Amino acid sequence: MKIAIAQLNPTIGDLSGNAKQILEAAQKASQEGIRLLLTPELSLCGYPPRDLLLRPDFVAAITTKLEELARQLPTQIAVLVGTVELNPYAISKGQKSLFNSMALLDGRQIKQIFHKRLLPTYDVFDEDRYFEPGYQANLFSLSSLKIGVTICEDLWNDEGFWGKRNYEINPIEDLAKLGVDLIVNLSASPYTANKQKLREAMLKHSASRYQTPIIYVNQVGGNDDLIFDGNSVAFNRLGDVVCRAKAFTSDVETIEFDEQLKDLLPASITLLPETTEKEIFRALVLGVKDYARKCGFSKVILGLSGGIDSSLVAAIATEAMGADNVLGVLMPSPYSSEHSVTDAELLVNNLGINSYKLPIGDLMKSYDQLLEPLFAGTEFGIAEENLQSRIRGNLLMAIANKFGHLLLSTGNKSEMAVGYCTLYGDMNGGLAVIADVPKTRVFSICQWLNRTKEIIPHNVLIKPPSAELKPGQVDQDSLPPYEILDDILERAIHHHQSITQIVEAGHDRAVVSKVMKLISRAEFKRKQAPPGLKITDRAFGTGWRMPIAVSQYV
Repeated sequence: MKIAIAQLNPTIGDLSGNAKQILEAAQKASQEGIRLLLTPELSLCGYPPRDLLLRPDFVAAITTKLEELARQLPTQIAVLVGTVELNPYAISKGQKSLFNSMALLDGRQIKQIFHKRLLPTYDVFDEDRYFEPGYQANLFSLSSLKIGVTICEDLWNDEGFWGKRNYEINPIEDLAKLGVDLIVNLSASPYTANKQKLREAMLKHSASRYQTPIIYVNQVGGNDDLIFDGNSVAFNRLGDVVCRAKAFTSDVETIEFDEQLKDLLPASITLLPETTEKEIFRALVLGVKDYARKCGFSKVILGLSGGIDSSLVAAIATEAMGADNVLGVLMPSPYSSEHSVTDAELLVNNLGINSYKLPIGDLMKSYDQLLEPLFAGTEFGIAEENLQSRIRGNLLMAIANKFGHLLLSTGNKSEMAVGYCTLYGDMNGGLAVIADVPKTRVFSICQWLNRTKEIIPHNVLIKPPSAELKPGQVDQDSLPPYEILDDILERAIHHHQSITQIVEAGHDRAVVSKVMKLISRAEFKRKQAPPGLKITDRAFGTGWRMPIAVSQYV
């Protein structure tokens, strides 16, 4: 039996557009003799729909569209479609009103509905807010095959792989005990760097442990701060990869189940990105491209300082939008070094993007003169330094508003962590492209970009990072070297280590204490930041839930 993997890129809430993607994939697959088409989790409404699920009219529209889709599908093909289903026992039993479900459409009818059994409520996931878990194993028969159905998290609870269980049940084990011939997992699993290696290790373990082939289908595309990498993959009963779809792009792959061998046969296997830098770059390009497209923007704008962060964001934007659709604005001040301007101009030439120069010296003087009576008798400090950033932020927002461009902010994760950024200044924007990329990783991605030719000007890679808000300023005047800072941040943010644990790892206590205090004090800034594309398992976004007004716990 031939099975097709439809690795789709839905837009949240676009029921008609998403149904059209499913229908077109099914029509093409049917012409090629495919009997079963697999689509990702919540493929009809897009994942994650979040509080749209609290709207009864939205849920009703999903049901109507599912019924309409069933009637439109070719009769020769069965399709598993991600949807939501009303829970008839919600009121009488005090349960959640919805299920996260997969519908089996066949013969132009809704034949069966399967409910997700394990509901993640951690990091960016909040499914317990909306859904009731399914209480029985999900399977159906097609031709002579008995096929088990799991939805995303249902796959992630095998104690043999993890060494523990996070949930009481293991849906994969339950299906294996029922003697299914094949397990399918329909997912919307967000991207984080190197996550595919973990997924495939887990899938390999489950397929070989239960001697049951597994097909994993993942959503692709950017939805707000989340990026979905696709990388749908299939394993035979020995735990060997027999099919892998493309990364970071929509794809449809066909794989065949041999009913005599009771196994999946080898099919197309796309190679994974060769380096982490390439993988992250492709993820960020997809994130920018889809955020702009799904929010209705065709052009983007950003400030170019001649620094490495804005250089990387410009390179990402160029790849995502096309050079003609990127505007870089140079805004030199009296404190800007000569090479900052020349480096930015060289970057513009390398990328072929549009640019405009707006010197801000006179604006700075006007602000200083206006504030002079009020600031009289005080020393030059952060307030005056930040005026530069806020002038630039206002100019960028004015241009973005005037021409309908999407403003990209360029701050990295290291800066966002310690508050080395200016509210209503360089934090202005509709999307924070590298807000989850540490400074050291920014350097390594830029070095990877230059592997065959110079894209990021060489001087940008070797000069000391600086905000250039006062004469001779460099970042290391107030921050530890980024190699040290990023290791401290990794330990504190990702691994929740205490000051004592970080010091025991080899860091200076005074430095660690300062960094931890900066992290806490910058929380109010992060709450007001634009959405940032998530590429790690602990990003400053929907999964980061820290208080602002809190006693410093160190």
